[in-house]
Amino acid sequence: MNNMKLIDWAPTTKKEVELRGWDYLDVILFSGDAYIDHPSFGAAVIGRTLEAIGLRIAIVPQPNWRDDLRDFKKLGKPRLFFAVSAGAMDSMVNKYTANKRLRSEDVYTPDARIDMRPDYPTVVYSNILKQLFPDVPVVAGGIEASLRRLSHYDYWQDKLLPSILIPSKVDILVYGNGEEPIRAIARALQNGKTFDEITDIPQTAFFRKTYPPETGDIVLNSYEDCLKDKKLQALNFKHIEEESNRIKANRLIQKTEEGHIIVNPPYPPMTTEEIDACFDLPYTRLPHPKYKGKRIPAYEMIRHSVNIHRGCFGGCAFCTISAHQGKFIASRSKESILKEVKAITKMPDFKGYISDLGGPSANMYGMKGKNLSICENCKKPSCIFPDVCKNLNVDHRPLLEIYKAVDKMPGVKKSFVGSGVRYDLLVYPYQDGELGKAARDYAQELIGNHVSGRLKIAPEHTSSQTLDCIRKPAFPVFYQFKKIFDKINKTENLKQQLIPYFISSHPACSEVDMAELAVITKDLNFQLEQVQDFTPTPMTLSTEIYYTGLHPYTLKPVYTAKTQAEKLNQRQYFFWYKKEYKAAIIQSLKRLKRPDLIIKLQNN
Repeated sequence: MNNMKLIDWAPTTKKEVELRGWDYLDVILFSGDAYIDHPSFGAAVIGRTLEAIGLRIAIVPQPNWRDDLRDFKKLGKPRLFFAVSAGAMDSMVNKYTANKRLRSEDVYTPDARIDMRPDYPTVVYSNILKQLFPDVPVVAGGIEASLRRLSHYDYWQDKLLPSILIPSKVDILVYGNGEEPIRAIARALQNGKTFDEITDIPQTAFFRKTYPPETGDIVLNSYEDCLKDKKLQALNFKHIEEESNRIKANRLIQKTEEGHIIVNPPYPPMTTEEIDACFDLPYTRLPHPKYKGKRIPAYEMIRHSVNIHRGCFGGCAFCTISAHQGKFIASRSKESILKEVKAITKMPDFKGYISDLGGPSANMYGMKGKNLSICENCKKPSCIFPDVCKNLNVDHRPLLEIYKAVDKMPGVKKSFVGSGVRYDLLVYPYQDGELGKAARDYAQELIGNHVSGRLKIAPEHTSSQTLDCIRKPAFPVFYQFKKIFDKINKTENLKQQLIPYFISSHPACSEVDMAELAVITKDLNFQLEQVQDFTPTPMTLSTEIYYTGLHPYTLKPVYTAKTQAEKLNQRQYFFWYKKEYKAAIIQSLKRLKRPDLIIKLQNN
């Protein structure tokens, strides 16, 4: 890795293009994130994917949108298309807190500067490119485009917005993991097709003035009708979520004042060979040399980590993974994982510790339906709520093999699991004794050998009605796991901590629920650190409930804290142990006529 040259990264300037001896570019990507050539960062993945099919690509990270727009002009026109992405997160979630205040840092930016990307970069970048180069097509991708592909509630503007295809004016939108659709788009163009003719590529969305529906298409309520009636938006969401999580999905069509938004069904889940091919591309695994001497926090977090699978079948109501990656797990082969670990051991700064062997949920590796024909007809967003599906193979043994193989590798002293663990999978009463034993063995291995002092898990709440709405197991399941954690700690003579994540102001959560959460966690000797106030993000069940006031699957009203006062009243209970909150909590509990909870919280 010490012998790397500038040409080992995609070019970012005209000089770097010339260094490669190129006199044209096929695709130019504009990204809201810093350019890190690593499989955890979208621009690098798409760049390497296009490079692998013989295209000449360049990446312009965090272009300046405020000046004379030289960053958008400097590389000229690409032969095929421009591509734009806001980055690894929705820009508004990345930039603002739940209270709509500017965050203190942007972890995807050098030195964590907060002024290097605009609000809604997908729209800003594409509009600039359309203005400068009106004859060059623009493709949008990344999570911001993905989650805003149809009408959606925007928390920061507090309004229902149309598909991002309308304000961005892009020619086509790629949602979800973009490798397969971006390859298909590039090949279609190379075969002489125009963007107007590209209408059948899975996992893409596009705009047309008119578009007659075909048999099997689901025609959603129009954007304008949803503006008039929130119930129609709730009904739309049920279709959107179900079709995002199906193997054999239907095309979605939504009318707007301007025309029609068409969303093609997703690609089937990636095979092991396909996902290996993506991770085995020749990434440098390093930030571009232009950032020498600068700290990029997101890179620091993942530089010595390995992503072993994609997808999550948890279906949590506030999580965007199912809308983006889907519920089906695409797992890498052991060989591909070990190849990446070996590359990490060669890094000059590697000290022997793999920081994370994980994924969206750490312990879903290799898990899928036993009978795939059942999966093909399933449209449930979660495979484990309210119960673990009987058709789901939840065998933890393949994951145990990965952990043990990694720990045996030369140069590796220890591997940790930093990603979230679904502890409900470890305590579920499986009828198959082998699965139960594998889950227990996994818990032993995880807690005994792969916790870096603190294991983070996410019970989210203690209230049954709130957990039901979140699609998480009842709180007694957490007690079961805590007993296992404490027992293994004692047996192994370890002093590890369990760090639970909790959320306030989630739909179905009342102020009394938060007060009871405070009492329950106090009795467990937790002084909560990992807490968050619910932030509505586009295309999640929780956000649809927040906006419409209805549960899309039942159309029944659901209470949600919305005003700043309501949200602060809920959040304060996380900090019952701090003196500055004591008077306000006592006052709130008197108002709620719950003196019993005052006694329980103040009793030491």
